[in-house]
Amino acid sequence: MEKIHDLLSLVANEKGLDFEEVKDAFKRSVILTAKKVLGDVDIDVEMEDNDIKIYQIFEVVNDERALEMPEKYLYLDEAKEIDNNIKLGDKLKAELDLAKLGRSGAMALQREFEREITRLLENEIYRKLISKLNTIVSGEVVKVDSEENTWIEIYGVKGVLPRRNRIKGEKFEVGDVMKALLKYVHFDNKKGITIELSRTSPKFLEKLIESAVPEVRDGIIKIHSCARIPGVRAKVAVSSKNQRIEPIGTIIGKNGVRINAISNELNGENIDVIEYSEKPEIFVARALSPAIVKNVKINEKEGVAYVDVDSDEKAKAIGKNGVNITLASMLTKYKIELKDTQKTTDTSKLENLFKI
Repeated sequence: MEKIHDLLSLVANEKGLDFEEVKDAFKRSVILTAKKVLGDVDIDVEMEDNDIKIYQIFEVVNDERALEMPEKYLYLDEAKEIDNNIKLGDKLKAELDLAKLGRSGAMALQREFEREITRLLENEIYRKLISKLNTIVSGEVVKVDSEENTWIEIYGVKGVLPRRNRIKGEKFEVGDVMKALLKYVHFDNKKGITIELSRTSPKFLEKLIESAVPEVRDGIIKIHSCARIPGVRAKVAVSSKNQRIEPIGTIIGKNGVRINAISNELNGENIDVIEYSEKPEIFVARALSPAIVKNVKINEKEGVAYVDVDSDEKAKAIGKNGVNITLASMLTKYKIELKDTQKTTDTSKLENLFKI
């Protein structure tokens, strides 16, 4: 059956599949089809080099079983015509001509093999997608449904960006090319591959920074944490392993070119880049920027940071609609409680001016 071997080789090359996997798929297809057409038969498929042989396995008997179930049993005298040394109770492998399956069987074999190849292709795509999990992928928008979920095509499979994972104010149309984080991949034998994308995940911002800043890709600058209110504002904590490379300026780029490009991708989201500190008091103080903090006390047991700020800095610390303090809390993983203090001025020198 060299023609079948050549056909399998052609399928493997055209589909970009491993030849051994294609051979195993054909073997499974033959066994399943033979059982459907011939009944509860035992089939063995041998594949060596360029030769493929298909055998039907019989048990040699000398009783009525050979009449009742001819697909499984064979009379001794019939078996000896194939193998003269065969004995009662032995198993006999008789080569099966695929033509015995008939036209309907051939069509069934074709359908079964196509299903097996489809499963192999899905497995190959699944492996590729799993290797891309939590990275940025891009694809063309192929559908926007009535619930405003956006579908894009990745490796020939449709992935969905649910409305909840879309930045507020964004809208996509069929034909648009979109970037998103590959958030979730699942494979089901009945439903196929399910892909969920996200543009609101903090990891999406981290990966955008990584793709825009070579020093982050190379591991010179490390992103410690990231917090986002998608489409509004974000905070990113970074540090540098090289003292000669300043992390904040490097990520922002000359004239803000790098951070602006990232912001544009996020529908204008404002991005604060702060320097990370291993000391939680310093980290919390920096996270509350642009507010100037007077003092920070950490209660590790309760996970609370108590922060003293002057009364005129409190509004900055909280931010519009509480955005700044919320992001600072998300970034540092501490609940932040503010305590404002009255700003005092030394008036002793002024008093001297009024003395006679």
